[in-house]
Amino acid sequence: MWSRVPVMTMLAIAAQLAACASATHVVPAATPAAPRDAATAAAIEQALAGEHRSAENRARDADRHPLDTLLFFGIKPDMTVAEVWPGAGGWYTEVLAPLLAPRGRLYVALPPPAPGNPYITANLQSFAGKLAARPEVYGGVVVTTLGPEASEIAPAGSADMVVTFLNIHNWMNLGYEARALADMYRALKPGGILGVVDHRGAADKPQDPRATNGYVNEDYAVRLIEAAGFQLVARSQINANPRDTKDYEQGVWTLPPNYRQGSRDRARYQAIGESDRFTMKFVKPR
Repeated sequence: MWSRVPVMTMLAIAAQLAACASATHVVPAATPAAPRDAATAAAIEQALAGEHRSAENRARDADRHPLDTLLFFGIKPDMTVAEVWPGAGGWYTEVLAPLLAPRGRLYVALPPPAPGNPYITANLQSFAGKLAARPEVYGGVVVTTLGPEASEIAPAGSADMVVTFLNIHNWMNLGYEARALADMYRALKPGGILGVVDHRGAADKPQDPRATNGYVNEDYAVRLIEAAGFQLVARSQINANPRDTKDYEQGVWTLPPNYRQGSRDRARYQAIGESDRFTMKFVKPR
C-alpha cells in the first residue's frame, strides 16, 4: 500500500468510467464462502505466527483478516503468486513469503525508482532493507516493478494468482490504473486469479476518477477491472466496516493506521477502526 504521489495525466478510460459512475448502486451481499481448506489455513496461520512479524503488524490482523482474505482468494502454498505494490512495510509480504517459500514462488512488484521523489525513494529503501534483514524468510522473493510503462511483474502467463491490497486508488490518482491492470492480466495464466482489496467508497456518491480521498466505489472498481479483461468471480464482506462514514477532511488516511490528523479526534477514529473495504476475486478467462 503506497501513499499517493504527484498526479500524472489521466487515461481516457478513467473519464469514461467516471461518466457512468454517478448512479446509486447497492453493494451486493457477500458471495457464500467456499469450504475451508484446512491444510492451507494451517499453513497461513503458521506464517501469521512467525516471529519475524512485529507486534504492531500482528495487531492489525483483527482489522485486515489475512487468513480469511487469502482463503477467499483461493491461495495455495504451491502457487506462483505476484503481490503488487506491497508498501514500504510489506505487511502482506510477511505472510506470503513464508507461506510460499517451501513449494511456491512469490514475485513482489514495486513502484519504479523516482530519484526526485524522496517519499518513494525512502519506501523502496525501507522495503529492500526489510527483505535483506531476514534472508531466511525473504530470500526466495523475486522483486520486479510495476509503473506507468509496460512492466513485467512476473513472466507472462506464469502466475497462478496476483494480489493487490489498497492500491487501485493509487493507480487512479496516478492515471495508470488501466496500465497496471493490463500488466497483472498479462502475468496471469489463463484461469489465474486476481484478488483485490481497497477502500470502499460511498455508493450514493459519484466516483472521483482520481480517488483523491482514497475511496473507490465498488461498482466502479468492477467496471474498471472487467474492462481489462477479467471476469468477476466472487465478492466478500470479510473486510467490511459499517462504522466507516467515509466523509473525513483528510480522506481515508484520517483513520488508523495513518491518523493523518494526529491527536485530533484520535479516540473517535480509533473506535471506527480501519476503513470499510471491498474484497473481490476475479479470473483471467481460459
